Amino acid sequence: MQAIKIALSFIIFIAVALAVAVASSTPCFSGAISYTFFCGDTSKNCVIVTATQNIALKKAFLSDVCGEGALYDIKDFDLQKFLRLYDGEIIFTESLIDSQNYYCSAKLPYKIELYGKDVNLHICVREDGVSVASPIIFGGY
Repeated sequence: MQAIKIALSFIIFIAVALAVAVASSTPCFSGAISYTFFCGDTSKNCVIVTATQNIALKKAFLSDVCGEGALYDIKDFDLQKFLRLYDGEIIFTESLIDSQNYYCSAKLPYKIELYGKDVNLHICVREDGVSVASPIIFGGY
């Protein structure tokens, strides 16, 4: 009987610990098609993990998360609304043949220095979708 109580206590402890870990692993962005977690200590050695379901659970079991990203449908994305949501301010832009990039300062947990400025939100708008990341989009966009 004592062994059953100990086993049940252990199971309850594990369940509570898992619930706390998942609850504290809310991703930076919400409402996206997919989410990306950048793990490592620099973009050079970055491991990219993408998830479309159980996002917080996936994040809870990752180590060395150094950034996060999300992919949005272009039809559902409003740049100004998105910037307001994260108290974002555009620092500089970059126009490429197939995209418009916005490098911003926002209330997000990650940051990197680019051209002498602290950047922690990168938004890449393309015809086929919008990629966002904090601090920047690693691995191409």
